[in-house]
Amino acid sequence: MSQTGRDDPQLLDNQLCFAVYAAAHAFGRAYRGLLAHHELTYPQYLVLLVLWEEEGLSVKEIGSRLFLDSGTLTPLLKRLEASGHVRRARDRPDERQVSIFLTEKGRSLKGKMDCLPNTVGGMTGMSLDQRRSLLEHLALMRDELHARAGGEASVTVSG
Repeated sequence: MSQTGRDDPQLLDNQLCFAVYAAAHAFGRAYRGLLAHHELTYPQYLVLLVLWEEEGLSVKEIGSRLFLDSGTLTPLLKRLEASGHVRRARDRPDERQVSIFLTEKGRSLKGKMDCLPNTVGGMTGMSLDQRRSLLEHLALMRDELHARAGGEASVTVSG
C-alpha cells in the first residue's frame, strides 16, 4: 500500500534535496539582480569571495573551495580576467600551475559588495541568529554527505 498525502516520502515537497536545491536557486536569483550592477554573475562572485580571502590560489585550489571542476571554473576565470577583475600568472615552482590574483579592480569590489550577504540574508525573512544556525546545519550536512557519498553513492534501491 502506498503512502498518500503529506507523509509520502516520494512527494517532491518532502524531499530535503529539492528544498536545498530550490533555496539555492532562489539565492541565485536574489544575487543576480544585485550583481548585475557590477556586471558579475553569481558564480563569478563566488570566485571573488574565495580570492578576497586568499589570492594566488591555483585553479584546482579555487575549484576545491567552490566544489567546481576545472571545466566549469576555467571559463569563469577567463571571463573575470577579460573583465579586468583577475589576472593569471605562472609564478609557482611548477610552471604548469597557474595562480589567480585579483587586480585592483577586483580588490576594489570587495568594499562595494560588503553589504550583499546581509542584504540577501535579510530577504530570507530569517533573523541573523536563524541564518547562522541554518548555515551551521547546512555545513554539517554538506560535510556528512561528502564523507558518506565519497564520490559514488552506494545505496541499493529495491523494487
